[in-house]
Amino acid sequence: MLNNDILRSLRYALKMNNGDLKRVFALADAPVSDEQLVGWLHKEDEEGFQRCPDIMMSVFLNGLIYERRGKNESQPALVTERKMTNNIILKKLRIAFSLKTDDILAILTEQKFRVSMPEITAMMRATEHKNFRECGDQFLRYFLRGLAVREHAKPAAQ
Repeated sequence: MLNNDILRSLRYALKMNNGDLKRVFALADAPVSDEQLVGWLHKEDEEGFQRCPDIMMSVFLNGLIYERRGKNESQPALVTERKMTNNIILKKLRIAFSLKTDDILAILTEQKFRVSMPEITAMMRATEHKNFRECGDQFLRYFLRGLAVREHAKPAAQ
C-alpha cells in the first residue's frame, strides 16, 4: 500500500485538515511545507502527485503517537524507520490508538474481514521470529477502513 493512501486514510479517519497534519509532523520534529503535504495527499493518477517517503510516513506515525498518547520527555524519542512495511505501520497504529489484539480483531470483524487472533499476533512479532507473518495490503486497507468507522462513531470531544 502506498504511504500516500495511508496518510489520506488516516486524515479521513481522524477528521484532520492540512493544518492538523502539519502539527502532527511538527510533534515529531519534522515540519513539512504546504506544497509537500498537498503533493502527498493527491492520488497517484492526479497531477501534482508526489510519493510520500517511508521516513516521512514513520515520522507522521511517531507524531500521531505523541499526539494521542503524549510525549514523554524523559523517554528517548521514538525510532524513525527508513524502510516502512505494513507490519510496522500496523504496530505504530496499534500504539497510537492504544489497541489490544482483541480491538484489532473487533475492528476487522466489523468490516467482515475474516482473520484469527493468532494471525494478528503473528503480524506483531519481530521479522526474524519463526511465526512472523507479513501484513498484506488488503489487511491494512480493511483495518484503516474499520478504524475510520470506529473513530467516526466516537462522540465529538467538547
